[in-house]
Parts: sequence; structure tokens; C-alpha cells
Amino acid sequence: MTITSTAAEEAVSVPEKPTLAEATRVWARIGFLSFGGPAGQIALMHRELVEERRWIGEQRFLHALNYCMLLPGPEAQQLAIYIGWLMHRTLGGLIAGILFVVPGALVMLGLSVLYVFYRHAPLVDAAFLGVKAAVLAIVVEAVLRIGKRALRNRAMVAIAVAAFLAIFVLRIPFPLIIAAAGLVGWIGSLKAPELFSGNGHKGSGPDIVGVVDRMFERGELQHAQPSRRRALTVLAVWLPIWLGPVALLWLITGSHSVWTEIGTFFSSMAVVTFGGAYAVLAYVAQAAVDGFGWLAPGEMVDGLGLAETTPGPLILVLQFVGFLAAMRDPGTLDPIAAACLGALLTIWVTFAPCFLWIFLGAPYVESLRGNRALSAALSAITAAVVGVVMNLALWFGIHVVFREVRRFEIAGIGPDLPILSSVDWWALALSAVAAFVLFRLRLGMLPTLGICAGLGLLLGL
Repeated sequence: MTITSTAAEEAVSVPEKPTLAEATRVWARIGFLSFGGPAGQIALMHRELVEERRWIGEQRFLHALNYCMLLPGPEAQQLAIYIGWLMHRTLGGLIAGILFVVPGALVMLGLSVLYVFYRHAPLVDAAFLGVKAAVLAIVVEAVLRIGKRALRNRAMVAIAVAAFLAIFVLRIPFPLIIAAAGLVGWIGSLKAPELFSGNGHKGSGPDIVGVVDRMFERGELQHAQPSRRRALTVLAVWLPIWLGPVALLWLITGSHSVWTEIGTFFSSMAVVTFGGAYAVLAYVAQAAVDGFGWLAPGEMVDGLGLAETTPGPLILVLQFVGFLAAMRDPGTLDPIAAACLGALLTIWVTFAPCFLWIFLGAPYVESLRGNRALSAALSAITAAVVGVVMNLALWFGIHVVFREVRRFEIAGIGPDLPILSSVDWWALALSAVAAFVLFRLRLGMLPTLGICAGLGLLLGL
């Protein structure tokens, strides 16, 4: 009798399916409040969509999150696209994904313009010294957070160390590291499955049932069923949307123009950005600074500091890179106009693939849920991401704390090492303050950024 009563109460507690207008308002709210990186954004969506509104059940939410963890790109935005798509088909996914990005992109564009005009003002320069110190502490915290979850045994630790050495010492490209880690994980699932079992995302709360679960029971999720015709339609629509502008720019401006370089480089990043923004930033920083010459090392850290203060995906820092790249090679355009177009192009080729991955892959990825080999490959990739983010933390630390850095090479390979006599004692002190505020006082990311920027301003005065 108790079970029947509980089931009845559960059925009554599930609300009606929200209208598209109601969902749009909630997605806009999430887009404006999605600070704190992917962990904070996923927690926000869980609270808004699972706990408070019951639009999606606990298990389905975690199921969708597993899908997105298998894909390249910002998993929080893809989770929003996926849930919006489940409830309101393609239009719902578009609205959820766009509103997740647009608020942060507009803020980032404004901050980028201010950065260009006022970057070299003494007080602004001093404030950015504090921001860089805070960013260093935030990236170290990300290493510890990801490592605690991913490095569960000696095999995962070995993969992380190998990935760190590969990118820091040997300068092996990030995509190759990810591919190698996935291959190791797949082989590990066959040879030592106990060491390469999937991470999973187990919920600790009650098994909440939501609107989407009721839609499934009523047979209203036909659009989520795998279909070859639907898959071909998605490819025919979204591949031109994503790559069409890049091909057009290549035809108009040539293969060596800054527009073609931005489009092709960030399109390739959209395919290999497993592990989120922190994982890919080290590779982007090396390519943007050493390869293309778009930025100086300190500017990449500045861009990450700006991205940390905006809502939306942290990978919006790539917009800042595209902004500066186009501004410094504008051709016949006004530099700021070119910079805004560079930022728009970067956003386009970075986030358009996210819609393709969800609309095309979600129905098929569901059939792979529980696949041991795929889960093991993901575990190995996540461990490799820890090593890559370790490299990012060290790269940032060297360029924040030391004024001069030189490359130590043997046979053409080797890491960047600091010149110890060039240590910036103020930067070192601010980094220590940032670590104290973040790790000991546990005040969070935004307060740490604010405190360190304020201290930097005091130093400037």
C-alpha cells in the first residue's frame, strides 16, 4: 500500500511539459547565471531543471551528462542543448544552446574592446597582474579537482604523467595525446579491465522523475530514436552551417589569411577539445603565441582571467584569441571591426559543432551506454587531460611569476624554462595570496579574482 501511495504522489508531483516560451525564459536565466566553469554550470542546471522544476529526472540528467562527456567541446553547453532538444526537438536545442553562450559572448566582446584600449594604462596593468595571479591559483585548483576524480589507480596516474611529459617536454600536439590515450584505454579494457573501468556519474540523491520521463512513457520522444534518414539530414544541414563560412573565407581571402587561419584552427579545436577548456588551452596558447604569433604569453593569461569573470563556457577565451588575432592583421578593415569579426568567426566555428554532435550523435550514443571499451577509453582520456592541465598550470606559472623565459632544447625538443633571476616578486606574492584565498579560505573563483585584482590596483597606486 505504501509503494502504491508513493508512486501516486510521484506521478502527481511531475509538472506538465513547459511551453517553448517558458523553457526559453529558463534557458535565458541559466545563460546569465552560468558562472563558475563547467562544474558550477552543471550544478546550476541540475538545481534548476531537476530539483526545482522536475523537467528531467535524476537518472536521465546523468545519462545525458554521460553523453556529453564522451563528446568534444564544452560539456555544459552540450548538456543544455541535449535537454532542450529532448523537450522541444531541434528548436528547443537551438534556443538552449544559443542562450547558454550569447550572454557570456557579449560580455567577453565588451571586455576585449576595453582590454585593447586600456590594457597599457598603469592601473589596468596593475589590476591584470592580480588577475593573472588568481588565474594561476584557479588552474592549479582545476588540476587538483580533476585529478582527484580521474586518477583512481596507478594506470591512470601513469597516463597523466605520460601526457604531461608528452606535451611539456616533447611538445606533442594535444589531439595526438588524446588519440593515444583513447587507444591505451581501449587496449586496457581488453588486457586489464579492472584498471580501466569507466568513471561514471552516479547520483547520490533520490531517483527524481521528470517531465521528459513522462514524455518517454507516453511515446513522445520519437525524435530521439536513431534514424539513418534523420542522421543524413542533420549532416546535410549542419556541416555547411559549420564549415561553409570557413570554405568561403578560404576562397575569398586565400589559404594564408588570418581569417582562414582562425576558421581552420578553431574548427580543428572543436573536434579534439575533450576534457573542457582547461585541457585545450595549453595547446591553443602554444599555437597562438609560438605558432601563429597572434598573442604574447601574458595576453593568453589575461584572456583566461576575463573569461573566468563572464557567464557561459570558459572556452569563450578562444573568442578573445580570435579578437586579437584579427585586430593585428585587419587587412583593409578597421582594426576593431576586424577584431569583432574575428571574435564572431571564432565563436561560430567553436560552438556550431556542438549542435551537430548532439543532433547527430545523441540517439546513437545512447545505444553505446555501458559499452566497456568506450568507457575505458573515456577514463584514459580523462586521465590524460589531467596531465595536459598540469602543463597548462606550469605554463601559466612560468609566464606569470617570471619576466624572462627561454626554451631548453636538445635535438630540437624541450620545454620552456624560466630564468630564475627574472622572478617577479610581486607576482609571486599575489599568487601566494590567491592560493590562500582559494584553498584555505575557500572563497571561490570570483571573490579570488576580485581580491587579487584589488590588491594589484593597490600596488599600482
